[in-house]
Amino acid sequence: MPGMGIREQAEEIEMSMAHEPERVLLKNTGHRTLVPFGARKFGEDFVVIAGPCSVEDASSYLETARALRAAGVDGLRGGVFKPRTSPYDFQGLGREGLKILADAREETGLPVVTEIMDPRDVELGCEYADMIQIGSRNMQNFPLLREVAGIQKPVLLKRGMQATLAEWLNAAEYVLAGGNNQVVLCERGIRTFESSTRFSLDLSIVPAARELTHLPLIVDPSHSTGRSSLVEPMCLAAVAAGADGLLIEVHRRPAEALTDRLQQYPLDLFPRLIDRIRRTVALVETFAQDPAEPRLP
Repeated sequence: MPGMGIREQAEEIEMSMAHEPERVLLKNTGHRTLVPFGARKFGEDFVVIAGPCSVEDASSYLETARALRAAGVDGLRGGVFKPRTSPYDFQGLGREGLKILADAREETGLPVVTEIMDPRDVELGCEYADMIQIGSRNMQNFPLLREVAGIQKPVLLKRGMQATLAEWLNAAEYVLAGGNNQVVLCERGIRTFESSTRFSLDLSIVPAARELTHLPLIVDPSHSTGRSSLVEPMCLAAVAAGADGLLIEVHRRPAEALTDRLQQYPLDLFPRLIDRIRRTVALVETFAQDPAEPRLP
């Protein structure tokens, strides 16, 4: 929809959903959805989730989980089924990794989120995880979307790396239409001609989506940039853009990580990062728009 204003884009998106119940659109609910996640709620609290890209082994993951709890995160992440570009790369620990996530939750009291790629593994994921992630490559995996629509757990739906806002919201509609209204959107960067970063983090999509949908929306600064040095500025920028939370990859020894080592934030520096995130959240809240203020077209 190049050249369109946000209103024209909104009309275009709504037209694309004209024959559906439009459960995803804010205009049809009149209120924002709150999605429980442990002691927090997406859409009400600013939720910070962190953890390594992959669950590599029990001892390192539990060590990382303890440190992240001490730093003040709200939840843990960790991949156990890895969608790798090369079939020879580390593919994840599968069920063993899920058990490690469950052990970390038991020890820290923090909820965990992990990606499921195959509809046949959704039930298994629900046994161990508190939230099921649908990754970028599976945003339009319709059998998978229909499967998670039937579960009683929150779904974290990442934007496809080449998806428009309309396509992203329609993917969410699949889940809502199937009966699961606990959906959280996650912007994780899109493919552009820029080559200095892994993807281009589209922060403009945060306020654009919030004008159209009642669903909470968080940002992944790790996959989007592919560089740990860019994680902090993008975290703070995401807060300013109006995100409801962050999904950050953190590793105790990034250089030794089995996957995505360049984008994983060092664990020893994370307490400083989350402090800056929390202070930025507090600052941005002081600028919250008064409902009586006029809105721009």
